[in-house]
Amino acid sequence: MTTRQPPRVAPSLWARVKSRLQAGEWGPLPVLIGLVLIWAFFQTQNQNFLTPRNLSNLILQIGVTGTIGIGMVMILVLGEIDLSLGAVSGVCAGVLGVLMAQNHWSGPAAILAAVLVGGLIGVLQGSIIVFVGVPAFIVTLAGYLAWQGVQIILLGSVGELLVQDPFIRGLASDYLSIPASIVLTAVIIAGAAALILSHRARRVRAGLKAPTFSVSAVQVGGFAVAVAALTAWLDSYFGVPYILVILLSLMGLLTWLMSRTVFGRHLYAIGGNAEAARRAGVPVGASRIAVFAIASALAGLAGVLSASRQFAVSTGTGGGTLLLESIAAAVIGGTSLFGGRGQIFNALLGALVIGSVENGLDLLGQPSSTKDIATGIILIVAVSVDALSRRQQAQK
Repeated sequence: MTTRQPPRVAPSLWARVKSRLQAGEWGPLPVLIGLVLIWAFFQTQNQNFLTPRNLSNLILQIGVTGTIGIGMVMILVLGEIDLSLGAVSGVCAGVLGVLMAQNHWSGPAAILAAVLVGGLIGVLQGSIIVFVGVPAFIVTLAGYLAWQGVQIILLGSVGELLVQDPFIRGLASDYLSIPASIVLTAVIIAGAAALILSHRARRVRAGLKAPTFSVSAVQVGGFAVAVAALTAWLDSYFGVPYILVILLSLMGLLTWLMSRTVFGRHLYAIGGNAEAARRAGVPVGASRIAVFAIASALAGLAGVLSASRQFAVSTGTGGGTLLLESIAAAVIGGTSLFGGRGQIFNALLGALVIGSVENGLDLLGQPSSTKDIATGIILIVAVSVDALSRRQQAQK
């Protein structure tokens, strides 16, 4: 009768971090360090930067960019690009405005229609890419131009429609009550603890290297302290913004989709080597269409959030530097431009970096040109870090 071997104990947390750094697997560490440095710099220049009021405003500022950036992460993991997401958010916002102002639809019904239109646009563009064989760059560039035209047609000569529905207006301007924010914080901490401890338990049962219970406890405790501190900080102003709840919900759902499902594993396989994935039986075409549909649906939701934040829909909704900032958010957060590597939270980290720079420069009274230059420099640094990381891994 064989005796069961005890599970191998994984190295300490510091040893694992050191090993991954030496192997070029830097993960979110560079962007987290950069974010700390950015916050420290602006706090020394203006004492209002880290106040609850300004941090709450910062969260509201990154809502639209972060939502589109989440979809962009999925596109980049696939090894593709979508240049139409900004225009898609604008045309979906136009659909929202027309349905409410001219057809008197309720807010929730109009939101559902706007997101559905975004998803259908993604299916259309993804189908052209897959079945016709036109590169995604060309298809989505054409979509960028075409959907801008459709947006102008929708809004007509008026050019702007006011958003009167209180439900939609509240998405980007209202806050959770303090009791509700406490309950939400408890749910998030409990969920994170369950994931961390269940992951350890699975590895122990399988006889694999597993972190010690003390390491897992430190991870849970650190996460709990950070989340509770953020909630308390925001509650000292107006509370936790609804838009933060939306972003965290999207991040949790799509992180599960990307890391815990067969579909998610297929996306990483396609991004790593599409031909090898196809030969292994992965439905490459269907997966591509699905990702473009999800990304465009998220762009539709971003259009709704933009309308909520501005209390109006105009021909300028979804325009400007929104698309470029969304791509930059995904890349700055750690998603690779070469495909096959990236996490959903990368978009929120990158959006937070961009938003922090813009917010801090606004507090210092700097012009938009300075903000653009700073964002460009950060983007170059992020891509350089990714390239160096890949080179270091290739040398191992």
